[in-house]
Amino acid sequence: MDLSVPNEQNIEYMIEAIKTKLRMATGAAMQASSFAVDKYEDIKDIYDMVASKDRFSISEVEALVSELGKLRA
Repeated sequence: MDLSVPNEQNIEYMIEAIKTKLRMATGAAMQASSFAVDKYEDIKDIYDMVASKDRFSISEVEALVSELGKLRA
């Protein structure tokens, strides 16, 4: 998958990967369709950070979820 291309399919892939990795209990509330393509770079930054780590503290998960919330349309 070429994540260098900003499009809805890539946003959906990244959001689903973030939700899976963070084991988000509120994952159902975080729909990829809620994110605009113009926020792609910010979503990609969060995705890259999440993908690079194996474990997250509760405060890290809360901060990441908060950041994703700010990016929603």
